[in-house]
Amino acid sequence: MSTAPAGPDPTMEAIGQAVTEGRTGNTLPARHKLLDLWSQIGVTGDPLHRCSLAHYLADLYEDPAQALAWDVRALDAADAVTDQRVQEHHAGLHITGFYPSLHLNLADNYRRLGSFDAATEHINAAKEHAPDLPQDAYGASLRTALDEVAEAISRRDTTKRPSAPGPTA
Repeated sequence: MSTAPAGPDPTMEAIGQAVTEGRTGNTLPARHKLLDLWSQIGVTGDPLHRCSLAHYLADLYEDPAQALAWDVRALDAADAVTDQRVQEHHAGLHITGFYPSLHLNLADNYRRLGSFDAATEHINAAKEHAPDLPQDAYGASLRTALDEVAEAISRRDTTKRPSAPGPTA
């Protein structure tokens, strides 16, 4: 089996461009671009596209309830993604590496909404998947976020974390 991508993936490229735009502060245009892409992909489209788009779109909402809806879609789509499909996009990636971040986001949204039992379930799931995180800066940042969210859950704190992704208020 080849480990090189089959070729450019215009949908993943469009998602990446919108994410980059959102991270530069252009939240509303980035959100509109991702919503337009979601309409094109559809709820039964490529699960990698759906997972990636929903995961990043959630970060463009300040309201934790809106973010939660997209994070649930991302987790649902991840359950349909295969390692083969992930590796077609990027050699060396594994779908198991997505789960710590997906569950972390769900835990954080549930926590912000005051649903601490659900938050605890997802932070525990994120921790169970934490060994799948890479030993690099990305993995370290997620491990730190896991600790921050777990601590906030234990304090019953519903405020947004300063280090959380997403638009600024």
